[in-house]
Order: sequence, then C-alpha cells, then structure tokens
Amino acid sequence: MVKKEMIAMLLAGGQGSRLGVLTQKVAKPAVSFGGKYRIIDFPLSNCINSGVDTVGVLTQYQPLRLNSHIGIGIPWDLDRNVGGVTILPPYEKSKGSDWYTGTANAIFQNLEYMESYNPDYVLILSGDHIYKMDYEVMLDYHKANNADITIAAMPVPIEEASRFGVVITDETNRILEFEEKPPQPRSNLASMGIYIFSWPVLREALVHLSEVPGCDFGKHVIPYCHEKGDRIFAYEYNGYWKDVGTLGSYWEANMELIDIIPEFNLYEEYWKIYTKSDIIPPQYLAADAVIARSIIGEGTEVYGQIHNSVIGAGVTIEAGAVVRDSIIMRDCRIGAGAQVTKAIIAEDSRIGAGVVIGEGDYAESQYDPKVYQFDLVIIGEHSVIPDHVRIGKNVAVSGVTTPGDYPDGVLGSGQYIIKAGGVQ
Repeated sequence: MVKKEMIAMLLAGGQGSRLGVLTQKVAKPAVSFGGKYRIIDFPLSNCINSGVDTVGVLTQYQPLRLNSHIGIGIPWDLDRNVGGVTILPPYEKSKGSDWYTGTANAIFQNLEYMESYNPDYVLILSGDHIYKMDYEVMLDYHKANNADITIAAMPVPIEEASRFGVVITDETNRILEFEEKPPQPRSNLASMGIYIFSWPVLREALVHLSEVPGCDFGKHVIPYCHEKGDRIFAYEYNGYWKDVGTLGSYWEANMELIDIIPEFNLYEEYWKIYTKSDIIPPQYLAADAVIARSIIGEGTEVYGQIHNSVIGAGVTIEAGAVVRDSIIMRDCRIGAGAQVTKAIIAEDSRIGAGVVIGEGDYAESQYDPKVYQFDLVIIGEHSVIPDHVRIGKNVAVSGVTTPGDYPDGVLGSGQYIIKAGGVQ
C-alpha cells in the first residue's frame, strides 16, 4: 500500500446558484477569474506550493469544463504516477447510485480512494475560494497541538458572522463551541471551510454518520466530534480570503486585483498561481487604444478604451467602445461605439455596435432578487446583444437575443431576458 502523510480532498461539485447565469452551464470552481485563471486554480496551486501532491477533486454539477481544465494536472505538477490529481465524480455502486448529498457525504463516498493512500491526515478544501495558504504550516500547528481536527478560521465583521460557521475558543485556541450559521453569533471567528483531520478520526465520524441525510461537515461531523470530546483547534488565518459565492463578492474580488496596491497579489514570485495556459497570440493595442488600471488577457485586441476592468484572453474591444468597471471573460467581442459600465460578461458573448450597458438608476430584480441585488449587468456565456440597444442596471441576460426582445430598444433596470435553454 502507498503511504502519504497528508492528502487533500477538494470539494468542487457546487452549482454556485448565487452566481446566476454565470453558472448555468459551468460549475462555480470552473468560472473564470482574474482574466487568466479559473477559481479552482487557487486551491490547487496552494496544494502544490504547500507540498501536498495527492489531491482528489470531487465533481458533480456540470463537470465538463472543470474536468477538461484540470486534465491530468500538468500545470500544477500533479501528473504523478503515485498520487497527483484524481477526478472523483459520483458513481454507481452495487447497492445503487447516489449523488453527493452533502460535503461530508461526498467525502464518505470516496473512502476507498482515501484508504488507498493510508494517510495520517486528510485536508478538506473547498473549490470556490480565492486565497493563498501554506497548508504545511497548518499541518505543523495541527501536530503541535496533538489535535484530532484543526479548522482554519479568520475574524470577520460581526454583522457578517451569521453567514459562516462560528467558533468560540479558549486561550489555547481549542474550540469550546461551534455554531453553524447562528442567527445571533457570539463570536466573529468564522470557519473558512478548510479542515485537517487525523485520518482515524475522520474515518470513524464518516462511517458513524453515513446514514445521516445530506451529511455535512459544519452541521454534522464537527458537532459529532465535539460532543465525542475530540481535540478540535482553530488555526487563525489573517491573510486575504474571499468566498466568491455571490455576484457582488465575485466582482469585488476581481476589482481588488487592479488596486494600486492589490490586497491579493497575483505577481508574487514565491507563491505562484498555476493554470492551464492555451497557445494564444500576444495582445494587440491599437494606436488610439486607451487602457487605465486594468488586467488584459493574452490575445486580446484593443481598439477602444478600457478603464478599471479585468479582460480575459482573446477579447476584442472595437473602435470607439468604452469598457468601465467591468469583467469581460475570454473570447468576447465588444462592438464599435458600445458603452459597457459595471458589467460581468461571460465567455464567448457578442455585444453589438452602439450598445449601452449599465445606464440609469438601480431597480430590484424581477427575475431573482436574492441573486441579482447589485448594481451589475450580468450576461451569460454565448449570449448576443443586438446593435444599438440600451440596458439598465441590475439586469440579467442569457442567450442569443434579437431586437424584438427589447421594446423600444430598451431593457430597463431590474429586468431580464433568459432565452430557452438558459433557465437555471
């Protein structure tokens, strides 16, 4: 039997429904980020930078793009004969087939994979957070405390703490209480959803709770282990960490990359973020192009203006077009004279000539106010916006639209067009 000190289990099966039309055909960890990357690149890069060379990636929702992006793990040096990266989808068993119904249930269904490496420790990660962390330092902390479980935690504003699992610790950082999303939090130390388990403790808990419907780490495994008296410690993290699970936080995290002094720096030599790189020609900036404080992907052609934006690879900004405070994903075309303000435009979309996006006053979404509650225009991948239409704020568009979809050439703030096949 192969022996690994620590293996990682990376939960990447999430639908990410709070990202609206951005995730209708792609899992959240495969969504583009920062012009060049996909969200899953960050935990995968953390693993190899931390010396963790065995990673199981648990996929479920819309896995095609995620699987093709990861491949056999070459960009992250995870193409190994022993260990490396393994895609772990749900599969049919002799007693029938089961979808992954909760975070812990997904891990339980892959006990055989973990047992094949006979690990001392198992690192549980989420595939949809933006951060840099040395898991080796966290493992040293786990060992020094003779812990059964170590939970990475960070201080958050107390008014936001009810969105997280909250921990209360003693002076040694041993966890005295754990509350999952409490309505009245008594602490602002929030779980980051990053756990190190000593393998026997994890295995026993997963087997014991295997019949619990929707078995989840925060709701079931951690409380069970706490009641059992296991040694559970909080590893306090004070670096940059962002859960990009909402359209607002996703847009903010991208915009933070282009701050004058970015809080999250993509350019550090000692902690590189690796990704699958395509063979793309260099950028082309025309003589009249204007670019201010932006990230521009490879193969992009700029004939117009870009201000304070993140532009992916292979994008074309035609003459007279102005893009401000926006995220334009790869292979999009922004037509001549278009004005794009505070928009997220997903891959391979076409914005017609003279289109105005993001004008007027904010209005509540008529489609899904829980998801679309920001000043942003969200355009799903492979969408087409015809020439000379005007689109307001807090709007969702998905699909190939025609002039007939826009009464008087206008789609007002808070409205939406979701074409057949685009419904979530």
